[in-house]
Amino acid sequence: MKTLLITGATGNLGHAVVARFQKDYACIAVPRGELPKVDSVFGVLHLAGGFTPGSKPEDFEKMLDASLMSGVRVIESVRDKIEDGGRIIAISAAVSLTRPKGIAAYVAAKSALNGYIEVLAKELHNRHITANALLPTSLGEGGVPLERVNAAIAFLLSDDASPITGQLIALSA
Repeated sequence: MKTLLITGATGNLGHAVVARFQKDYACIAVPRGELPKVDSVFGVLHLAGGFTPGSKPEDFEKMLDASLMSGVRVIESVRDKIEDGGRIIAISAAVSLTRPKGIAAYVAAKSALNGYIEVLAKELHNRHITANALLPTSLGEGGVPLERVNAAIAFLLSDDASPITGQLIALSA
């Protein structure tokens, strides 16, 4: 059974993802602030994040840590342990492209995550490891249904998605 590391597994999306994929994958939740101890892994699902409006320095620190650095720490700790042909999927946000006012720290953090995923795709291309980000408009009630996010993740984990890498994929309600 292939192994998936999942950041943010305790949130609403995380619960939905684990419930959907635990039949087909060995899902390992990675608690915030911890690094996984694995020998090999098929994929990393970076679901962790948060939301803070504003643009104060502490807002940037909080958002960069929650949305970007939590994923960077986990992915980089297992980069050499991801199987050739493996997958990295991150949850970003559509606002990282539209950049509305009032949420500068959030937008900056998600934009940085997008850039990280795009660079990872290039760096891991020779090992056929794909790296993509899903950019929902919002999640849950009134936004993108969690089932639709799961469907997108399932596709990106599939063999059919093996040529798709470095993509920022918008998901709308």
